[in-house]
Amino acid sequence: MHGDDDQIVPIDDSARLSSKLLPNGSLKVYPGFPHSVPTTEASTINADLLEFIRS
Repeated sequence: MHGDDDQIVPIDDSARLSSKLLPNGSLKVYPGFPHSVPTTEASTINADLLEFIRS
C-alpha cells in the first residue's frame, strides 16, 4: 500500500518496483494519500489490511 502523493518516497521509485519482487505481491495505491498514510488515513488502511488478512 502506498499513497500516490508521497513526496518523501515517491511511488514510482519504491512501491511500484518492490511489489514486482514478490511472486504473489500486490500493490494497493491510494490516490492523493501522502507519506504518512498510517497516521493520517488509519481507518482506511486498517480496513484494507483486515480485508487482505482475511482473504
